[in-house]
Amino acid sequence: MKVRVDKNVCIGASNCVAVAPTAFKLDDSHFATVQDANSVSEATLWEAAESCPVEAVILEDDSGNQLYP
Repeated sequence: MKVRVDKNVCIGASNCVAVAPTAFKLDDSHFATVQDANSVSEATLWEAAESCPVEAVILEDDSGNQLYP
């Protein structure tokens, strides 16, 4: 599974960081960025993505097909 954060959508709520602090972090501009998506389970990545109030966390399968949102 691939994970990315759309910085044009992210508002820095940091819900993803709260759910998966080893997978996400806030950068110097206070926007979420993927740190190490392999450090957590796919279930945790889904929970982190679903916790984002603006759906900035994007999940894709290994072929690049968008799974969420």
